[in-house]
Amino acid sequence: QVQLEESGGGLVQAGASLRLSCAASGRTVSRYAMGWFRQAPGKGREFVAAADWSADVTDYADSVKGRFTISRDNAKNTVYLQMNSLKPEDTAVYYCAARRTMFSSRAIEAYDYWGQGTQVTVSS
Repeated sequence: QVQLEESGGGLVQAGASLRLSCAASGRTVSRYAMGWFRQAPGKGREFVAAADWSADVTDYADSVKGRFTISRDNAKNTVYLQMNSLKPEDTAVYYCAARRTMFSSRAIEAYDYWGQGTQVTVSS
């Protein structure tokens, strides 16, 4: 089993930056693809970013491309989401997810493990 714990969320003003962390425990995720998803109030969960096991291949939702960067430190069993130029529409609970394959996906159902989420609120 893999446990995922997100951290780094908070309340910021538009234009600010935040870095989310996702620490995995229970077993190494170095050969797992990792993803970030978010859920805004009253909306469904949506794909934000993903990285394959080595982070050589990354994928981003159009809404965050150029502003967000996913990275991973397999030695620390941790994945990051650097979020720059934040907008009020980025306000959501952000979830980290792990997929028991090396290759990432945008599909929620493709992921096997999920964290509890961390709140990001961007004020205008």
